[in-house]
Amino acid sequence: MVPEINYWAVLLATVSTMVIGSIWYAPPVFGNRWMRLAKIEASGSAATAIGPIIVTVIVSFVTAWVLAGATAIAWHFYGGGYVGNAVVTGLVLWAGFTAARFITHDAFEGRPVGLTVLNVAHELVTVLVMALIIGIWPPAGTV
Repeated sequence: MVPEINYWAVLLATVSTMVIGSIWYAPPVFGNRWMRLAKIEASGSAATAIGPIIVTVIVSFVTAWVLAGATAIAWHFYGGGYVGNAVVTGLVLWAGFTAARFITHDAFEGRPVGLTVLNVAHELVTVLVMALIIGIWPPAGTV
């Protein structure tokens, strides 16, 4: 079975990650704290951010696409509301893959716990917003 996916929702979810990241890592929000904990110096040049931004857009699209597919599969399997399935699926995937991997890698790399918490919390907010977008805008003919 190929799960039904609303690619407009996936694209909007992808854009949402960029908006959330821009706000989350802005200096007045958590940006200064993140740079201090990650030991990163602000370059002041937008050109140095182009590569990471392109990678982020691609990875965010893949994440949204996988979340949309997993949500459709969960909805077919469990039934119930599409939004609820999207949020629960997002939480489970975040906890089982994103948070678990961040915590493992950061522990072995000796990163500060505060940095891990900051990044894992950002990913939680990002995945929940993506899940809400995907859940609110299900594929045509599914709900």
